[in-house]
Amino acid sequence: MKNIILAVAAMVLMVSCKTKSAVNNPISTTTPITSNSAFFKKIKEQPNFQQLKISSKVNVEGNSFIPTLDATIYIENGQKVWMNMIAVILNVGRGVATPSGIKGYEKWNKTYIESDFTYLNNLMNVNFIDYNALQNLLMGKTFIPVNEKDFVLTKNAQGYNLSSTKNLIFKNNGETSEYHVSIDYSNDFDLTRVNMKDTKSADNLEVSYANYIDFNTIKLPKNVKIIIKGSKTSQILMENTKFDSSKMETPYSVPNNYTKTEIR
Repeated sequence: MKNIILAVAAMVLMVSCKTKSAVNNPISTTTPITSNSAFFKKIKEQPNFQQLKISSKVNVEGNSFIPTLDATIYIENGQKVWMNMIAVILNVGRGVATPSGIKGYEKWNKTYIESDFTYLNNLMNVNFIDYNALQNLLMGKTFIPVNEKDFVLTKNAQGYNLSSTKNLIFKNNGETSEYHVSIDYSNDFDLTRVNMKDTKSADNLEVSYANYIDFNTIKLPKNVKIIIKGSKTSQILMENTKFDSSKMETPYSVPNNYTKTEIR
């Protein structure tokens, strides 16, 4: 239970307006789209905002029972992702992620973490998560590097699909991982699914998004599902119930007599 709670805290803290389709006529999914520069430019656009507050209900499905968590997630663009979690009426954890790393504590076992992003990557069976990837993952934006030369783009009735033409290689702390990647987007270029299969193991990460809404100048998903399979297995469901752009305080301090959790 402890690792799952910390994973949620670390990920979720602690994790554009509609346009016309760039392709007018439907194309078979077996036929690549060759004129795709506009598509790649669109999906790489970063949201323009200063701060964002998300009220969310989080359900974690794993080996141990964890009650539904009410989460407040506060994002300062490019600087901080802060989260506070409550189960029923009890405060169960708090965390913060910055470009330099993550910190979080949970009250059930009185433990805390202070780490670079290695801890979060270990819990998700990957090695590519940094601050920008985490912020984009939470907001339904493309959270891995997508280079036009590494993918084939196809069109279908639901939207667009990107499939890697070669394994994507990520290097971090001396470790190298290779993934086959498939990414789906809607006809309005909303990210709907990312599937990353580790080619050297059974590890698999899938993140899916649904029910986008317009909020100020950006589009945000109301539903986020994170499925982790392989050496670690869990599922995290987020239902984002409210978005707010007002500023808020983000206090963080580890209570006395808490034990630090080491990275393994």
